[in-house]
Amino acid sequence: MPDLQISAIICTHNRDTYLGAAIDSLLAQDFTANFEIVVVDNGSSDRTREVVEQRAADPRLKYIFEPILGLSVARNTGAKATSADILAYLDDDAVASPQWLQVLYSAYENNPNIAIAGGKVTLIWPPDIEPPKWISPGLAANLGAYDLGDSIVYIEQPGSTPRGLNYSIRRSFLEDIGGFDPQLGRVGKNLLSNEELQMTEFALQRGWQVAYLPQALVAHNVAPERLKPSWFLNRGWWQGISECYREQLAGKAGIGQLQRGSEKFVRGLYKSLQYITDPAERFDKLVYAYGQIGYLNAAIQGLLFTANKK
Repeated sequence: MPDLQISAIICTHNRDTYLGAAIDSLLAQDFTANFEIVVVDNGSSDRTREVVEQRAADPRLKYIFEPILGLSVARNTGAKATSADILAYLDDDAVASPQWLQVLYSAYENNPNIAIAGGKVTLIWPPDIEPPKWISPGLAANLGAYDLGDSIVYIEQPGSTPRGLNYSIRRSFLEDIGGFDPQLGRVGKNLLSNEELQMTEFALQRGWQVAYLPQALVAHNVAPERLKPSWFLNRGWWQGISECYREQLAGKAGIGQLQRGSEKFVRGLYKSLQYITDPAERFDKLVYAYGQIGYLNAAIQGLLFTANKK
């Protein structure tokens, strides 16, 4: 497809229930220039291929099967299969607003210093289910919620980086850093993360800009199975592991991780006691503290591995 302005990529693994709506939201984009849609099937065993084939009459849509599990692997496969200078990643359980691609594309066209951009994310709750009172705004972010306001923000702290479910990146920057790191990012059912945070660190270190674009709106489906305290504890555990791995990849491994993790664990427990009368904030701090146990576990394993190599 000649003269493509932007490539939209959906990486999917066994989400046939939501995938069709995600693809349809891209096919319905209010974008007058040329764009393509690539669905990267990352080892799915459900009806994923059939869902894509039902829409195969549209020449903008392409299907690719990637057998090696891993979100970062799938993202890199999608990037290699596309040709536009701007890559826009949408999660398989998300729905893009009609102007999503246009807002992203215009931002890059108007500012050659942008390497990464993403937008606001709202949540779609399951039918007949009210948001549990024990979910704080901070924990809602674990479900994908992301809102830095109604004005464009240039990110200065990696922790505020755009969510991967509503994410775009300039191809030249992605190629310069060698693609998404396959040692970070979800693999199958594990909840490794922090790959977007790492990308923002790389961008800022190299003098690029990372932008939050409120008009690039996406809605994210909340799966019913995630509305359990155990899911959030597991998510916190993997967040801790992800942070430890990211530090190790950045050359910050060592005994200092044990001190940092211990201090954060104690801080989380202390804050949970401070919010003893607020169930949402109390659980939020407990999840944070539990995540530090995951962090410490990964740090100890890293130290043992290093010691055994010696």
